[in-house]
Amino acid sequence: MKPRYLLTTVLFCLPPAYALDPAASYRSLSTDECADMASKGVITSANPVPCQRLNKVSFRYLSDNGAVKDDGELVVLDVIAPQMAAVMDELLARHFYIARAYPVERYNGDDQASMADNNTSAFNGRPITGGTTWSLHAYGAAVDINPLQNPFVDIADDGKAQISPVASAHAYINRAEPRPGKDARAGMAETVVDVFTRHGFFIWGGDWNYPIDYQHFQVGPRSFVEALLKEDVDHARAQWQGYISQYGQCMADAGKAVLADHGRALCVAQVIKAMP
Repeated sequence: MKPRYLLTTVLFCLPPAYALDPAASYRSLSTDECADMASKGVITSANPVPCQRLNKVSFRYLSDNGAVKDDGELVVLDVIAPQMAAVMDELLARHFYIARAYPVERYNGDDQASMADNNTSAFNGRPITGGTTWSLHAYGAAVDINPLQNPFVDIADDGKAQISPVASAHAYINRAEPRPGKDARAGMAETVVDVFTRHGFFIWGGDWNYPIDYQHFQVGPRSFVEALLKEDVDHARAQWQGYISQYGQCMADAGKAVLADHGRALCVAQVIKAMP
């Protein structure tokens, strides 16, 4: 595809170490980091996951002007940290553009401010947009990538659309890519849905009728995440890996007889149906 050709040309000029050794890592949060999150309102005692169950994933990513940055950080549930690190390594290997990736403490937990800055983020102890139920971000089980390129589109009862961030409205509502006579657009989620799904992020907000949340990936429904939390970390990872393997086997069985997107839809539906 045209976008990949453009980005590949840029990456060939990068130092070999970046191309050969992406090596994302993860670790537990420190006491000071947890205190900072609490002071910024990112986590409270009411949150469904305590800070001690969160990990910080550190990674490199391809950003503006083809620069590979090494300051990427995502805070996620400890269960999913290894797969999150693997996703970020694969995104770099695929030359996928990411504008920036900072924990939401930088924005005092303000999701709108983070989106307006085109920031890729994960944990945020907040309710769902427009509701009171905990978001999957409050479990550290969801990630939002490139909000500018992948906006959140809410649709009111009268059919009016509200687009966040607003800067996306004129450039990224049409999701077709490539388009005749139009420049390629890097960083769009459609090009890496398969990466997230293969690593166990089975639900993509771009599949929803409304709201449509192109930036949003999560590991599964709330009931599944809550089931994982009842297990110790090792058992929870093994349980999740079982569903990842089930998805991989389903896709292998589908083979070339089914188009890739159709296979993903079929196999994700089967996996989610099997989840608690």
